Amino acid sequence: MKICEIFTSIQGESTYAGQLSTFIRFSGCNLRCSYCDTKYAYTGGIELTEAEIMNEVSIVGVNLISITGGEPLFREGVFHLVEKFLNEGHKVLIETNGSLSIKDVDPRAVIIMDVKTPASSMSDDLDISNLDFLKPSDEVKFVIVDRGDYEWSREFIREYRLREKCKVLFSPAFSLLEPADLANWMIQDRLDAIFNLQAHKYIFGPNKRGV
Repeated sequence: MKICEIFTSIQGESTYAGQLSTFIRFSGCNLRCSYCDTKYAYTGGIELTEAEIMNEVSIVGVNLISITGGEPLFREGVFHLVEKFLNEGHKVLIETNGSLSIKDVDPRAVIIMDVKTPASSMSDDLDISNLDFLKPSDEVKFVIVDRGDYEWSREFIREYRLREKCKVLFSPAFSLLEPADLANWMIQDRLDAIFNLQAHKYIFGPNKRGV
């Protein structure tokens, strides 16, 4: 499996924000979002076996594992790796861009799935069938760039009744939308969603890797 980096830090996003987590970032992604902040994971990385990955994580000794990318479901072997970590008693989060099927992901894992908005230029790439496989423990995240994104996302969660399926998060695109603007829109609409900041960028700075 081609791995971009493995590191331990504070989880910056989702309802798990603030918790200590070991991140396994896979190299490679099938999308090219306009606001992508991990372009360095598009290419490169090193080949590691499942055993090598698990050994590195076990040395750290952190229970929460975040599988991310790039796009982790883009890589063969990730499903079995997730299963192995779960069998060892780890809590596993899988951060995915929503374009690849989550059907075969071990149901014990927590899916944190992006639904790409129009401003990302990738909104047509969602595998809409993924909505049928979401569980109450899963989370769907919308990264909002502007008012158009917000209105599109608001209607999406209503049309597909996402709040009946899982947790829903709205996150302002860092440096592109003022957090207060998004918060005010959500307040005005009494939107049944969770406001979500990329806390790691405020803690460590927007360009620091390995955090």
